[in-house]
Amino acid sequence: MKELEERIQADGRVLGADILKVDSFLNHQIDPALMQRMGQEFADLFADQTITKVVTVEASGIAPAVMAGLALNVPVVFARKSKSRILSDEAFAADVYSYTKQTTNQIRIDKRFLAATDQVLLIDDFLANGQALLGMKDIVDQAGATIVGAGIVIEKSFQPGRDNANQAGLTRIESLAKIAAFEDGQVVFDQA
Repeated sequence: MKELEERIQADGRVLGADILKVDSFLNHQIDPALMQRMGQEFADLFADQTITKVVTVEASGIAPAVMAGLALNVPVVFARKSKSRILSDEAFAADVYSYTKQTTNQIRIDKRFLAATDQVLLIDDFLANGQALLGMKDIVDQAGATIVGAGIVIEKSFQPGRDNANQAGLTRIESLAKIAAFEDGQVVFDQA
């Protein structure tokens, strides 16, 4: 998605050899118009699938997931990273390691919101090592639902996330922007 690549170039900040900070439009401050266009792009990319639910992980995946759900006219379910006193004990759960925070969280989705009959589109903000994607897959598998694919806002193709997801059986992954490398503090996009 050319607009997203341009926004990354203009407003993204490269930190070190493998971190991209996009907090001015994706995961701290949100650009709703851009999120809406990304949601429509995901809907267009997966137009050949019957989708009944969009699943993501809090917090940064929620905005693009909601816009994809809006474009697809289906509910959005997000996995919580912490157990709330009001979250049911009847939940699907998986452990997810966060590369940027270097912590492991248990993500949870109430069993009322996923069924074996669901056709699920996974949405995530970043694909780096694939841990969030694998955690969501684990939860959807526990529910007996079917994953139709995964939509990624930004993929760092120089990290093993896609390979890890493919090895786990997630073969349809559509990324709106693919980063091949960070060179001298600049983003180099994967043209493949």
